[in-house]
Amino acid sequence: MSQSYFSPEVVLLGSRPKTQVYIRSRHVERVLCRRLDEQRGEEYLVLWRKRSIPDPASAPASWHSVNELSRCLHLVQDYLNSCPKPSRKRINENRSPEVSDRRVAAKVRETSSPALSPAASASPSEPQPGSRDIKIFNGVLREIGGYIVAENSSNNDVVLFDATTLPTPDMVERATRTEATIAASRIRYEFTQRLRNISGPPIQLLNTFDESSPPLRFQFIDKCVIRDGVQRADPATLLGCTKCRPDMGQNIGCEYTLKCECLEYAAVDTARLSEEQRERYSLIQANGGEGDTSGMPKRFPYHSPFGNRAECLVPFYLESRHPIYECNVNCGCKGNCKTIVVQKGRQVRLQIFKTRDRGWGLKTLQDLKEGQFIDTYRGEIITDAEATRREEAATSRKDSYFYSLDKFADSQGLQPEDLYVIDGEYMGGPTRFMNHSCEPNCRQYTVSWNKNDFMIYEIAFFAIRPIRAGEELTFDYLDKDDIDESQSTSKSGQEKSSGDGGGAASTDASLKPVECRCGSKKCRKYLWI
Repeated sequence: MSQSYFSPEVVLLGSRPKTQVYIRSRHVERVLCRRLDEQRGEEYLVLWRKRSIPDPASAPASWHSVNELSRCLHLVQDYLNSCPKPSRKRINENRSPEVSDRRVAAKVRETSSPALSPAASASPSEPQPGSRDIKIFNGVLREIGGYIVAENSSNNDVVLFDATTLPTPDMVERATRTEATIAASRIRYEFTQRLRNISGPPIQLLNTFDESSPPLRFQFIDKCVIRDGVQRADPATLLGCTKCRPDMGQNIGCEYTLKCECLEYAAVDTARLSEEQRERYSLIQANGGEGDTSGMPKRFPYHSPFGNRAECLVPFYLESRHPIYECNVNCGCKGNCKTIVVQKGRQVRLQIFKTRDRGWGLKTLQDLKEGQFIDTYRGEIITDAEATRREEAATSRKDSYFYSLDKFADSQGLQPEDLYVIDGEYMGGPTRFMNHSCEPNCRQYTVSWNKNDFMIYEIAFFAIRPIRAGEELTFDYLDKDDIDESQSTSKSGQEKSSGDGGGAASTDASLKPVECRCGSKKCRKYLWI
């Protein structure tokens, strides 16, 4: 392609004055490089997405400030993550997050770029592709309604260059000598703002190793998002208990497990069985657990240790991994029932933090009791076929955020292809950042408040031992829990026989072992084996 070395910048403005203009992320293909301009400060080279152009070499590319890219910060983050990491001075671990945010906000205001201004008159100078003077290649920039758009132009003043060769070696070399301070600060500020919008107690962000932030592509959600092909159970199946009252159990509802219909499928309390019930239950056990246990006393899931109102999972459920059933909005016991714990949402203060060699992790900022509820695992609920498609399309399989909802597969005769999967890679809650440990302090459990829905339920994390404030929260990625009552084990760290939706939705024999870095005394050394 021929090159024209004339005016470095051609910008056409709308009639309205603007204090700030932005770029829509849907118009950007990717961010290519960075530079430090003496007048404009920290800038990033954007390759524009122009589907109408058959020749990729003619796609426009232009330099923009961080503020102009504030709607595309996830693309800037993608670029920065692809760059070699320069050494950074350790950040003060005691720095207040609130103070940090104020400093970032001030820095953003100080570096805010003015609105696009008309182009300077044509200059006979000969700028090179890597020159600081060039603003745009292969087109012109226009401001429309507060947003910048790029268009190809036949104007002789336009700098033409083969876009497929960008960034040039000179640009790449310059980028290695250019700090990304403003972009990193703005990305961090954006992520902390998102943390403030999450329901429940505050969640902090801490990174004492570098200037990186968790992915902006990740979206925090309060409940799972249902995708195509996934069907919830008919609302008519959401049956509540009819014999329970709000004034039962010292005015906290559902005191008698024989009366609460929500516990119909809950674990049987064998210690309270009559002789007749014991014989009937023995036959059910001999039949592989298949049979009607209605009318038998059931085990209540929660208790309040030491008179504390923080409801905790009772030891039986904590160790046996039976499904946990809660009351619902259609129950006669109403919303203050002591069976309703997970539905109330997270009540624990957490911190997302950067680890030395295991990416991002999650800490508790308060002491937790054994059996205390932490939060659920959320994401997109997709079909098994869609999970397989996403697996095959993934460029890397080192990290898997899939949970197969297979708890009731055997009891209900469900085939693997009929099951649903939670994908928490791009949507979810703070538990998405929990790391693996071969000796974990948390474990995931099946929690349902619709006993008739065997396809969709909650994956809830509970503390399996007392946890001190400041301790990292971990669970075993290979945890197995689908066991019957006769196979239940104590807290000896033994693995169970089958899965509670933990790990990938499907097994691929070609997966290579991944080194485990949990550092526990019982570390198995490798994952995915």
